[in-house]
Parts: sequence; structure tokens; C-alpha cells
Amino acid sequence: MKTLGIGIVGVRYGAHMHYENFKKLPPGLIELRGVCSRTLESAEAFASKTGITFVTNNIDELLAREDIDIIDICTPPATHHEIAIKAAQAGKHIIMEKPLTGYFGEPGDKEPIGFHVPRARMLAGALKNAEAIREAVRSNGVIFCYAENWVYAPPVVKMRNLIAASKGAILEVRAEENHSGSNSVFSREWKHTGGGALLRMGSHSVGACLHLKHWEGMERLGKSIRPVSVMADTADLIHTDASNRAKKANAHNWISSNPVDVEDWANVTIKFDDGSRATVLVSDVGLGGLNTRITTFMTDGVIKANMTANNAIETYAVDPETFSNEYFTEKLETKAGWNRPSCDEDWFRGFIQEITDFVDAIQNNREPLAGIDLAVDCVNVIYSAYLSAEQGKRVNL
Repeated sequence: MKTLGIGIVGVRYGAHMHYENFKKLPPGLIELRGVCSRTLESAEAFASKTGITFVTNNIDELLAREDIDIIDICTPPATHHEIAIKAAQAGKHIIMEKPLTGYFGEPGDKEPIGFHVPRARMLAGALKNAEAIREAVRSNGVIFCYAENWVYAPPVVKMRNLIAASKGAILEVRAEENHSGSNSVFSREWKHTGGGALLRMGSHSVGACLHLKHWEGMERLGKSIRPVSVMADTADLIHTDASNRAKKANAHNWISSNPVDVEDWANVTIKFDDGSRATVLVSDVGLGGLNTRITTFMTDGVIKANMTANNAIETYAVDPETFSNEYFTEKLETKAGWNRPSCDEDWFRGFIQEITDFVDAIQNNREPLAGIDLAVDCVNVIYSAYLSAEQGKRVNL
């Protein structure tokens, strides 16, 4: 098979995570041939760590290279749709970090847009961006790979196998993610990320729920089971009276969440066309390390999938420095007391599996397990949830 040339756009957390998993692929499948960042300095710093030889701060220069087959988009969400459309028009296949896109304001906006822009306008703008990407992908015949690792995580794969082995129906999917705040400096403002915890983290939970019901429909009925409405509540919990009361009492605050105009907590109920439900809870105010889990409640059983904290390995230490030189898990505040380190976090959360599927899909000209339709559906559900939270009522999709 042809060695696929990859150009990475963006050099922050997502790019480093993708690089680490590209390295795990068998030799000869891919080659990292270029990197593009907003500044040459940051691109050169990333290139020096990864061995990439072509460095630029001009996306058009990267797209013009004939030896690059795939553009891997790891930039903040506000730039996703423009880069994706350009890449598709240049005939490049696309790997994109979630979320697909969102609403990021209008030219000339100065005030924090999360405070004053009606959610109906945000929903329309986000869907316009999402559909523009889908149209560019389809009209140019490129493969779009949506980096939703939950779809590929071994616990979720096993969950699908167990559902297939049963004869029951999924009545509810319950998905949760929480931790103590984002790695990204852009996460505090709507104009950069297109929303808060619901879009940034909820993309995982919503994506997994939509995927499981779609998959169940294809298995049982030969057609997708579709979401039809949402009802939601969102909040900025770190700036509530409850939080301020703790500050006045000089309580220690381990939580890094500090939103400007986005939410750090959300609860969403999704209704599907077969009458079943999905419940999504996401939070940036959860201590104890990254927590990600899905439960399917079926007519003939219950299946729980835990992608982070599990008891494969457990540690205890009085001194938090006892295990200071060994990685435990993302977002863990302290290694003192009892802890549950992840044995292989990237594998257990599906990162290497998604990269493997993406490369195989492009090599064989097929749709990946997580593709453009799932990405667009997530935008639709999440922005409809923002509208529901604003209006205080159910919103039909």
C-alpha cells in the first residue's frame, strides 16, 4: 500500500496526542511530512520534537504539497470549518479533532458572545458551518475521519458485541464525563471553542450515545435510530453563590475551570425515534481525575463501560511524591491516598484504534466508523441542547 503523507495543523495538546499514536502504527503506513501553526516558532518547536522537516504558518503552503494526502486538524474549534473546507477542496483527506465546528460570533464582535447572542442564531450558524464541511467532503470525494475516540474504546467495542449477542433493545444510554478543567487556554471563551463543557466534553458523550443507537438500529432494523429532540440544562457552577461561599471560607480550590462566557456543567436528555432516551452529564468541576463511563439499560440486561478509572491497578501512598515519576491518568490532582492508574490510557480510551481505522479507511476508500455524519449530528444535538437550556423546554431536531 502507498505510504500516506500527513500534514498536521495545530501544535498543542491534540497534535501531540495524535503524534504519539501515529508512532504506534506499523512502519510504512504513514509519514508525517508537514506541520502548520499560527506562528513559525511554535511549528518549528513541534517539528524539532517530531522530526517533521516541512514547517509553515501558511495553510495554503501545506495544502499545495503533492506528497501530503491527509490533513490532520488539531486547531481550536473556531478554525475547524475553514481549514476542513480548504483541505477538501484541495483533495486532501481529513482527520479532525472533535468537535466538528460550532458558532464563534460575527466579525467585529467585542463582547463575550456567550452572554448576548441568542442560542437560535448560534444553532443556525453552527449547522451552516457543519453542513458546509459535509458538502465540501462529499463534493470533493475525500474521506472525513472524526476523531471520536469513545466509539473506538475497547469497553465500548465490547458493549456493542454484548448488545449484538442479546436480543434486547436499548431503553436508555447514560453517558458521563467529568474532570477538574480543560487543558486548553482557549476553553474559557465561546468565541474560541463554540461553547463550554457541553460542546468540548459532551461531544464524546453525545457522540457515543448517537453512535450506539445508530448501530443498534442498523443491527436490529437495517436502518439508523435517529435523535428527534433534546431537553437540557447548563450552568457555570464555579461562579455560583455556593462556590463563592467556599472561597470566603478560604477552602482550597483544586478546580481549574474558570469560564468567561461558557458553561462548565450540563445535563442533556436526548429522545430517539424509537422512544428510547439518552442521558448525558458533563462537568468541569469534578475532582479525582478524568471520569468517563457509559451504561446501557436494556430490556434484557445492563452493560457498564468504564474507560478511565478501573481497578486493574490500585495504589496507595501517604506521600504524593512516592510515585511522582510515573504517569497515572489525565487530570489527577494528587497521587496521595488510594488511586487507580491507567495501564495504557491511549489504548483503553481508543486513540490508537481510531487512528488505525482512519488510515485503513483512507487506504481502502471506505467510510471510517466515526465519520462526517456522526460529527454533524453531534453539532445538531448539542446546539439544540443550548437552545433548550435557554428556553427551558424541549427542542425538536
